[in-house]
Amino acid sequence: MYAFTYHRPKSVADAVALLGQFEDPKLLGGGQTLLPTLKQRLARPSDLIDLGQIPELQGIQEEAGGLTVGAFTRHAQVAHSETVQRVIPALASLAEGIGDRQVRNMGTLGGSICNADPSADYPAAVVALKATVRTDRREIAGDDFFTGMFETALEPGEIVTAVHFQTPDKAAYAKFRNPASRYAIVGVFVAVFGNEVRVAVTGAGPSVFRADDMEAALAQDFRADALNGASVSADGLNADIHASADYRAHLVRVMARRAVEACG
Repeated sequence: MYAFTYHRPKSVADAVALLGQFEDPKLLGGGQTLLPTLKQRLARPSDLIDLGQIPELQGIQEEAGGLTVGAFTRHAQVAHSETVQRVIPALASLAEGIGDRQVRNMGTLGGSICNADPSADYPAAVVALKATVRTDRREIAGDDFFTGMFETALEPGEIVTAVHFQTPDKAAYAKFRNPASRYAIVGVFVAVFGNEVRVAVTGAGPSVFRADDMEAALAQDFRADALNGASVSADGLNADIHASADYRAHLVRVMARRAVEACG
């Protein structure tokens, strides 16, 4: 039997207060990870705190040289937003490729990055687009946010409120997806900011990472062929029934080339 108490706070301050009151509370965003976990009895929280009715966690705004997306903004809202499509079209394209229609209409940006699944798409955008993760306490650079498999820099009781993405000169995301669930077996987000090129890889390793050799090669010559001599080591990469570490290393270069080509 489930034995948790359900809460629906109306503000971030109320949610933070609730987190400090109970023994083992869990935050509920879109529920795409937490609800299956509850059904399998892999989590037994004392209290469930639903963030769905907090207006300050929702919405998309163009500001400060980029986009600020509320943590409770759903993937479909990012994908279909005219503002996102105009300012950072690669981010809209990434969101449109997450899961299936049901997942996109329920899953949230904040829930995705806080879960830090190694095969999630958004971490690649957070790192490549020089994002800043805003919480109820502070701001965290995207490069510092993801610390390992299902691990982030968040402290206990800290709530992500929004993510600010910087607008690149050009960018694109390409992924080799699982044919059933469409998660990223390997996904590569390439973004250009002046003379700086950022290449963020998701799905291949325990956590999102930057491909330094590829960034250096593309900074010198931003063409897909410039990646011919660049590679990612298979050491430490994920391996499962869908793809070996060596195959994932190969896919990183293939997806990087496709992302560069998509940048035009």
